[in-house]
Formats: sequence, structure tokens, C-alpha cells
Amino acid sequence: MTRKADRDQIRRQNRSIILKALRRQGPMARIDLGQITRLSPATVTAITSDLLAQGLIEGIESDEPKAPQSRGRPRSLLQLNPAAACVVAIRLSVNAIDMSLANFAGETFLNKRVPFDSASADAGSFPMLLIETIETFVREAALRPDSIREIGVAAQGVVDKGAGMVVWSPAFAGRNIPIVAPLTKAFDAECILSNDTNMITEALHWIDPARYSDTFAVVMLDYGVGMGLYLDNRLFEGANGMAAEFGHSNHIPGGALCRCGKRGCIEAYLSDYALVRAATHLPETSDPKEINAGVAGLAALIARADEGDEDALTAFASAGRVLGYGLARLLAILDPKRIVLTGAAMRAFRFMEASMYQGLEEALVEDLRQNFELDVMPWNEDFIRRGLVAQAMDRLDKDYLGAATRKTAPPRNRGAAA
Repeated sequence: MTRKADRDQIRRQNRSIILKALRRQGPMARIDLGQITRLSPATVTAITSDLLAQGLIEGIESDEPKAPQSRGRPRSLLQLNPAAACVVAIRLSVNAIDMSLANFAGETFLNKRVPFDSASADAGSFPMLLIETIETFVREAALRPDSIREIGVAAQGVVDKGAGMVVWSPAFAGRNIPIVAPLTKAFDAECILSNDTNMITEALHWIDPARYSDTFAVVMLDYGVGMGLYLDNRLFEGANGMAAEFGHSNHIPGGALCRCGKRGCIEAYLSDYALVRAATHLPETSDPKEINAGVAGLAALIARADEGDEDALTAFASAGRVLGYGLARLLAILDPKRIVLTGAAMRAFRFMEASMYQGLEEALVEDLRQNFELDVMPWNEDFIRRGLVAQAMDRLDKDYLGAATRKTAPPRNRGAAA
């Protein structure tokens, strides 16, 4: 029995390797698949035959020009069947629901942003609003509701993945917003809820696994301060999906008021509202909700710093020192080989960099801070969507693989239009 289980596990792993290779590299001949995956020709032939029979991949003829002396038909290639599955990727942020549709090849073919009122969205009103918004989106794409295999949702704030709810987020007026249960009931589809910074981390691993693998961290400085962690080549989310709340770890007990309601959080010194509060000399007890920050407020502060405004420059320098202290804790505890800084505030990193390294030097002995690399990455909202799609594709591969191992047809939606 153990030997059979081992064979099944190896087969599932090999099938997943082939699907991932086709998704990453595009159409390939069997011989090229073997070279890239390092699987034997017999294994590649057996697995691709099964995948063809299931409708997960399809054969096409190469459009490469033949050599003048060559004979016979063009080379046959294999590619993923885009219509084998369809997923919805959703990002929930302040006053906006961003939606994307992606096919089984991982290609996004429709995007839409729908505004909503964060100031009034709570557990009673938001789930139905989200359901209706998705239904309209799917209808506009001319897809049947039952063609959706998975709905992936990424939200700002604290997410309880186990309970399927957003515990707290600046995107909502209330707390404990149920997401997974209402969507699963409405669409009869798998629904996964994640933190938005985790999805940035997943996207980087998908885009460049050679650089972003093993153990690395992503810190996002924006409307708040988020973190995503990859530990030993796996996204780390903790027992309930609430791990790595870097922004809500305490920097100064009884310090500046954070948007979460506590005082002294790192976010209360690094986020957009914290920077504006410091530069305008507002009391640290000022309610973040009353501070005019956001994209426009941060852009105005950066413009002031560019003009040499001392208040703006001091605010960014102070924030950089806090960031250095925060990174020191991260390095001391986890020893990541790489830390990525991203988010809208990275446009001001030049005003924070020197003080960040000063804070890091003050807070951590040299032996613990000399073996990591720092990437400063311009903010790209598309990272969150790409992370959601990458995770969905990985789960779909495993879903289909499990179905194949059980000698059953793939679950639903083989013929979903894309």
C-alpha cells in the first residue's frame, strides 16, 4: 500500500511539473517538455496523454518555418487548454473592488473596478454587495455562474483565513466581515481569502522563482504597513492566515495612535497618514481617519520634500529610522536572505534610505545584518492580482491531479468559455 501511495505521489508531482512548465513557458513539444522538466520521454508521453484525454491540454501545430530541406508535417506542440477552468481574482481596498477573470493558462482576459462606500460597509451590507458585483461581472463576461471554479479574494488589513473573514480593515466601517461563506453559498465555487501583501509575495515567487525563493520577506509601505513571508520555499500565513502583521507590532508602548485603535504600532509611524501627521505637526493622538492622507496626501508630501521642505524631510527621515528598527527585528528573528520594500511610499525612499540604515545599525549587531539583500521595488498594484491567479492555478492543478488519481473526470467547468 505504501509503495502504491508513493507511486501516486510521484505521478501527481510529475503532472504538476508539466502543467506548471506549460503555463510558464507556453506551447512546447514533448521533447522540449522533457528537457525543461528533466522527466523521461516515457513519463512525459504517458502524462501528457492523460492530460489530453482530460481536456486540460491540447495539441497545436507549430507555426515555425520549416527548414528548406525538411519534409513532413510541422512539429506538434502542446499547450494548456484555456477553457478548462476560469477563476475570479478580487482585491478589496478602500472604496474599491477590483476584479479580474483568468483562464486555465493563467491569462487575465477581463478586468473591472467597482467603487463602493467603505465608510458604510459592514458585515451586514458588504457580503451581498460583493455577491451582486461578482454576478454582474460574470454576466458581462458572458460566462455561466457555474463556470467559475474558484474565487480568490485579497483584502487589506487583518484576515482570518480559517474563519474566512476580514477581521479588521481600513476598507470597512465594521469588523469581522464574512467573505468565504457567503461567496461559496452564492457561487458553489471554491473561495479563498488572503491578505493582500501575501499575494504580492506569491506573485514575486511566480515571476522570478530563482530570485524570490527559500526565505524572503516583502514589506509594503502604503495606506498601512503590510508584510508577506516566504519561509523555506512556502508562503507562511500562520495558523489562521494572520501571520506577519509587521505593521501592528509595537514600536513604542503608548506611542502614536494607529488606525487599528492601538497606540505605538509600526504603522503609526510609517503609513501615509503617519507621515502626513508628522509633517503637519498634528498630535500623535490624532485620529488617522481624520487625516487627509491617501494617494493625494502622500504625493503632496513627496512634492514638498522634493522642494526641500524641512518638515516633510524630517517626517520621512524619522519614518526611515523606524523602518530600520523594524527590519532589525525581522532579521534577528527570521534571517531572510532577501527583503523587498514596495508600496506607494517607495517613491519617497530616497528621503528615508540613510536613516533606515542608521536605524538598522543602531538596532542590530553587524553579524546579524550583513547576510541579506534589499530590493526596493516600485509599486505595482498588478502584483496582488498576479499572486491571486498564481495561487488559484496551483490549487486547480492539485484539484485536477487529485481527480485523476481517483480515476474520475475533472470537477466541473471543462468547457468554460474564456
